[in-house]
Amino acid sequence: MAKNLVYDIKDKPPFGKMLVFAIQQLLAIMAATIAVPAIVGNGMSASAALFGAGVGTLVYQLFTKFRSPVFLGSSFAFIGSMVAAFAGGVSMSLGYLGLLIGALFAGLVYIVIAIVVKLVGVAWINKLMPAAVIGPTVALIGLSLASAAIKDVFSYGPQNDNGAFIMTSNIWVSFVCAIVTFLVVVLCSTYGSKMTKLVPFIIGVLAGYAVALVFTLIGEFAGVDSIKVIDFAPFKALVADGVGLKTFIDVPQFTFIEALKGVKEFEVNYLVTIAVAYVPVAFVVFAEHIADHKNLSSIIDEDLLENPGLHRTLLGDGVGSFAGAIFGGCPNTTYGESVGCVAITRNASVATITTTAIIAILISFVSPFVAFLDSIPGCVMGGVCITLYGFIAVSGLKMIQKVDLEDNANLFTVSVILISGIGGMAMAIGKVTLTAIACALILGIVTNIILNKFKKNDTK
Repeated sequence: MAKNLVYDIKDKPPFGKMLVFAIQQLLAIMAATIAVPAIVGNGMSASAALFGAGVGTLVYQLFTKFRSPVFLGSSFAFIGSMVAAFAGGVSMSLGYLGLLIGALFAGLVYIVIAIVVKLVGVAWINKLMPAAVIGPTVALIGLSLASAAIKDVFSYGPQNDNGAFIMTSNIWVSFVCAIVTFLVVVLCSTYGSKMTKLVPFIIGVLAGYAVALVFTLIGEFAGVDSIKVIDFAPFKALVADGVGLKTFIDVPQFTFIEALKGVKEFEVNYLVTIAVAYVPVAFVVFAEHIADHKNLSSIIDEDLLENPGLHRTLLGDGVGSFAGAIFGGCPNTTYGESVGCVAITRNASVATITTTAIIAILISFVSPFVAFLDSIPGCVMGGVCITLYGFIAVSGLKMIQKVDLEDNANLFTVSVILISGIGGMAMAIGKVTLTAIACALILGIVTNIILNKFKKNDTK
């Protein structure tokens, strides 16, 4: 068993415990997974996205021979691409068909890279992206999400000219719920029993939800809307037309069914528009794929780029992403939240991840559970995300510990990645948007190559 792990990748926890662990993983990835269709809009279904994430994860596990404990969820990187695919062009809307075509293009990028890796190996990856490049990039992935976590903590409250949140009554309530969630998670992880340390997020979410429920009920009875933290609309929608089968079981709005309606509108020339929207982003997500797997490798003490192999993880990610999009419309990606959950709970059991995928598929049909997930306040998830995103950032910083920063080549490589990434060096080049992480990574790779080239020349 790898050092410090409670469950290794091949371990299978007892069935009852595994169900609890799987629900915890689901809670860790759920908010981001269902947020993507909500942001894209156009009637996309959150439950279908959850179903697609489950399918994509199972495909990924098959390709990686059940050796990589990571969950695939809806990718935020493709939000702009999805909006462009929906629009299709000035005179038409490809809608869901555009989403499927775009996801296919993204998947093909991964497949092509996987073939290249299979033919030439992974040595070039390690040379192109050593610890001096990957470490700060992993740290950036966590740090880039920091503002989202804090905005959730304050439930997107008003800010003054200095950027400070204005502490109105509802903001105080959100803050209290988030802090309770955060403290319960960290106390359970640090001082809890063996079982408690394995499920700190479930306990934290339930504790935060309970506090939020108390405030909401007080608000209901006292007529104070500002402290009603929980929105019961998802539950009310279930019984809006009376109690029936749909109240308990409902079939998600699958993308491939809706896509069939757009076939008659399809024109070949729009393939270029969709390709331009998706292909460059796929290369960006490829870099994050490397970073996530290197991070996970350091946690489980096994090099996933060697076993099962980068070509397998790429194929699993690419094919799994397209398979997930067939149902949910969203291209998937390896989730830092999932990696963070593995790291904090020290549960790397692939059986747990597989069970999570199956539960995600099943509960997408269970209306009350989907409603409950939708009703979890953002401030509660913000408390959880402080720990998850923070752990991702610290994991990257731990990689930097192994780097010789007395060497200026390494020092400036790490520096340029952190400063350009935290500074928000995002670029829109035509219809292609390079995120701050992508720009920082590219700049870091170039800096590392140039400085090490000159260093080699100096030693001759």
